[in-house]
Amino acid sequence: MDIDKLSVEALRDGIRDKVFTSEEIVEFYIKKIKKEDGNINSYLTICEERALKDARIVDEKIAKGEKVGMLAGVPIAIKDNICTDGITTTCASKMLEDFIPPYDATVVKKLKDADAVIIGKTNMDEFAMGSSTENSAFKVTKNPHDLERVPGGSSGGSAAAVGARLAPFSLGSDTGGSIRQPAAFCGVVGLKPTYGLVSRFGLIAFGSSLDQIGPFSNNVRDCALALEIIAGTDPLDNTSSKNIGSTDYLTGIDSGVEKMKIGVPKEFFGDGLDPEIKASILNSIEKLKGLGATVEEISIPITEAGLSAYYVISSAEASSNLARFDGIRYGYRPKEFEDVYDLMEKSRTEAFGEEVKRRIMLGTYVLSSGYYDAYYNRALKLKKKIKEEFKEVFSKYDIIISPVSPVLPFKCNEKKNNPLEMYLADVYTVNINLAGVPAISVPCGTSKSGLPIGLQIIGPHFGESTILKAALALEGALK
Repeated sequence: MDIDKLSVEALRDGIRDKVFTSEEIVEFYIKKIKKEDGNINSYLTICEERALKDARIVDEKIAKGEKVGMLAGVPIAIKDNICTDGITTTCASKMLEDFIPPYDATVVKKLKDADAVIIGKTNMDEFAMGSSTENSAFKVTKNPHDLERVPGGSSGGSAAAVGARLAPFSLGSDTGGSIRQPAAFCGVVGLKPTYGLVSRFGLIAFGSSLDQIGPFSNNVRDCALALEIIAGTDPLDNTSSKNIGSTDYLTGIDSGVEKMKIGVPKEFFGDGLDPEIKASILNSIEKLKGLGATVEEISIPITEAGLSAYYVISSAEASSNLARFDGIRYGYRPKEFEDVYDLMEKSRTEAFGEEVKRRIMLGTYVLSSGYYDAYYNRALKLKKKIKEEFKEVFSKYDIIISPVSPVLPFKCNEKKNNPLEMYLADVYTVNINLAGVPAISVPCGTSKSGLPIGLQIIGPHFGESTILKAALALEGALK
């Protein structure tokens, strides 16, 4: 039996039915990580002892006939900017190298309540700032399909772990595409939920008005199951929506796309889009037409300005959020300093990486006196217009289809020293975060050189059920 080829649902059912134990499954994955992850570097921390202990507890419950959760004993990997009680949470930064949270993020608590077993924390771009997972202070993660290429970012470790079958599923965070782009690069499914659907409590913030936690998996049904567990209103999170309805995403997921109206924005298929990606997405659109969907070309011209608004807003929020890391209360502290001002300066200079410093400086600039209205305030107005534009589109269409990335997975170090070129790779994903709507990346083909290609399905606010139905239908049509 190829355990690493089994879905989350199959693993859960097998553990419940005593075909195998949770301990056996966890032990299998830990051994595989130790053997193979040295080439990929998807993990920062492996929780071997703790994971095996948690697995035995689930097995004991089953042996006694006690009720177990929806993820009974299934292993999961967590991005290292999501707090885990008693487990190091570094944000892949020297600043938090030794930080051990005294509490669980709400999503982690929900996973534990569902009897999932955390097997490790995954690598990422430092403080979630990057598109390649090359900005980690500790290691560079590689793409499991080609070790010379990047896995995407900032949730590259979580995507690579699932893509390499070193975890059945994982959690990441998405500020401007940080789940969907690495999912596309690594050939897995990745979902960015509606802003407010999943609690942000315990997520170490990059851009507070944009960040969302979401799942990675190897198939759409597993993604829906994971979302079902982590979604819901949270009184600990002021940005958590109070209007969340049913979070049962598996019921009716296989009802198909017949009579579904799909919009395809022409702005997302212009110059700069790799021809192989374009061909693969157009082929997928034809598959959806064959399943009974109606597809029309649409125009959302305002999205062309979204990238600049995103980097102004996200950098401003990063500047504010990261101000707390001053070497005084917690985090990195230099061995020698003259006074409190020298302490703060040295702590931040020595512990933050180049990309984090770049975003802090940009954010501080756009928030400074004389520039607030010229940059930050204008970006907020554009964000509101983008949200209204998407709302208008979804009054006529059920979903929107677009590329995830304009380029195929690029080689390590290819864009690291050209931040502008790196930022442009987010052109198709940032608008979704600005609008606060959900979107999923689904594998839709491979390039001639064997690199994965992802397709993005975007839905209206709290339209996760709709995009999951379309994703499952496409997944089946492409098999």
